[in-house]
Amino acid sequence: MAEPAKRKPGPIKKAQGRAADAAGRRPASRKDVGSRYAPMIALCLIFLTLLPYWQVLRSDFVLYDDDGYVVRNLMVQAGWTRASVFWAFTTKSQANWHPLTWLSHMFDCELYGLRPWGHHLSSLLIHLANVLMLMFLLRRATGSLWCSTFVAAVFAVHPLHVESVAWVAERKDVLSAFFWMLASWCYIRYVERPGMGRYVWVVLSFALGLLAKPMLVTLPFAFLLLDYWPLGRLSAAGPKDSNRTIRWDRISQLLWEKTPLFILSAVSAAVTYLAQRGFGVVASLERLPFSVRLGNALLTYVKYIGKMFWPRNLAVFYPHPGFNLSPWQVLIASLVLILVSLQVFRLWKRHAYLAVGWLWYLGTLVPVIGLVQVGRQAMADRYTYIPLIGIAIMVAWGIPELLICWPGAEKVLGRRQKTMLALCAGLVISILTGITWIQVGYWHGSGTLFEHALSMTSNNEVAHTNMGVYLQQQGKLREAVAHYSEALRIAPDFVDALNLLGSALMRVGRTEEALSCYRDSLHRNPDQPGALNDLAWYLATSETERVRNGAEAIRLATQACELTGYRDANFLGTLAAAFAEAGRFNEAAQTAQKAVGMALSSGEKELLRELREQSDLYKMRRPYREHAR
Repeated sequence: MAEPAKRKPGPIKKAQGRAADAAGRRPASRKDVGSRYAPMIALCLIFLTLLPYWQVLRSDFVLYDDDGYVVRNLMVQAGWTRASVFWAFTTKSQANWHPLTWLSHMFDCELYGLRPWGHHLSSLLIHLANVLMLMFLLRRATGSLWCSTFVAAVFAVHPLHVESVAWVAERKDVLSAFFWMLASWCYIRYVERPGMGRYVWVVLSFALGLLAKPMLVTLPFAFLLLDYWPLGRLSAAGPKDSNRTIRWDRISQLLWEKTPLFILSAVSAAVTYLAQRGFGVVASLERLPFSVRLGNALLTYVKYIGKMFWPRNLAVFYPHPGFNLSPWQVLIASLVLILVSLQVFRLWKRHAYLAVGWLWYLGTLVPVIGLVQVGRQAMADRYTYIPLIGIAIMVAWGIPELLICWPGAEKVLGRRQKTMLALCAGLVISILTGITWIQVGYWHGSGTLFEHALSMTSNNEVAHTNMGVYLQQQGKLREAVAHYSEALRIAPDFVDALNLLGSALMRVGRTEEALSCYRDSLHRNPDQPGALNDLAWYLATSETERVRNGAEAIRLATQACELTGYRDANFLGTLAAAFAEAGRFNEAAQTAQKAVGMALSSGEKELLRELREQSDLYKMRRPYREHAR
């Protein structure tokens, strides 16, 4: 009996077949037909990245964390010494424990000293390495060179990434991402040929990433997403299973496989929380209740997506709305997230990359979405450095598939579909590159940076405060006072602005107002070594007799020294001045000598000169007098 004639697949079946290929199903050979173009594309990505970012080499350090990380950090400036390396692994400075980041800054100081261009060059080179690694690891995992290239290009020049690359203090972003990419590459190689040796490299890369920035705690969960797509480790037929049928028995095995990674994540999260809480930067539930944090988190998820697709009004700091958060905005944001999630999971079998990209975006933002509020910001561009990859994956694989499945596409475009896709991708990348070029320009100096932030946001107490610091360093004290005052109008509890206002008022001769600012600041937070030291200094050394109070100065200076473990030469010098004001010259001379020895060993030349002059006065039983320090 003759076999029935086989029917040729219709146009719908053809479209579905092409869609399955566009979905990034990894071929068995893992070789992409365009592999011969990979080296040329890598060179193009290098050029594309350098195009907007080369100008960062002309940028200066900025007056926002760069001083704490490099400019005024003597341990970092000392380079790789035994003492500085020990300090890197034990300090909680800047409210974080990230020793590898400190070591990278020390290495830069060894190479470039305090020349800003060198520090910016290092960050740029690491970002460039991240771009290339992202392209190659996606290509190896999915077999799709062009989709992987688009994701890497968006990652390279998206304006939201300017903050991570152009801000020296955010070295931890690009450095931790480097180890994220390295660990992902090692993980893909491990999946290709499992073995203990390859798994050790995964764990080691992940551990190094956590030592650079604890935001990498979500990487084990990202590996689980990669297991589903594109690696196909959860599917019954592996990567070739177009229906993505999950073998639930595999989930427990893969979770067990990642146990060492989960342990490292838990330890890192605990250490980071303790460091931040000990540093006093974790907001209390009294100041920001959980309902406010949750509302802001939901709204922020949607705002980030908006800035990804329409990058405008970018700023170095976005003030937290607090209790002024609009319930309607939160409700709309919640509905958007729910609807997108429902649609994504409705299509999760046939379009696995949608679920992976969406969960990647939602999950990698969890550590910085504000449920544990650290600092005063509502959101930050730098937090999207890794999460943006998830949205880019959804676009890179989704748009070609949408075009292929569209019934009228073949009739309208014919064989020009790929050409149209390439032109549209090029247009998008060109626009992003232009915006990034402009955005990098704002990071040339503190003045342009904070002026731009003030023009892009409202009620921004942090931008006003930092603008005040910049103006004060320029000698424009009255303008600085105006900005500090505006910051306190917006946020009366902002103790940093109170302390800086006190310093500026003291320098313009408004002594009583300055002392009132310091007392108010310490009333709000008594454990501020810097504020305690400054107030003690003025009470001990002021030329105005009615201001001086030796006994109170000793109490305040002693408290500042206790909080810092008597390891700060500047604070010891203030305590010596307080002893001298109280007539206890022997103790003043002894304390000043300890401060001199400490300044000598740390290389603080200017402070050393001042302490020696003051020590000579105390030996002659004379107190030190100065308006301000």
